[in-house]
Amino acid sequence: MDYLLTLVNSVYAYCTDLTINLANLLNLSYYEINFVLFCLLYPTMIVSSVLLYTIQKIRLKRIKKHD
Repeated sequence: MDYLLTLVNSVYAYCTDLTINLANLLNLSYYEINFVLFCLLYPTMIVSSVLLYTIQKIRLKRIKKHD
């Protein structure tokens, strides 16, 4: 269990450092980077993955139908 806590703490620290470094590189605040990541990019990726899944499922049905 200690290993899991250590892993989670390390990943959290890495992500926080990455966000702070991105903010510094792009001359934005930490909160602005969080907004871009979690309010713009993440929802966009979720919606696109659902759309991609749906498109691929339709294509697979068409391929199976022709066989």
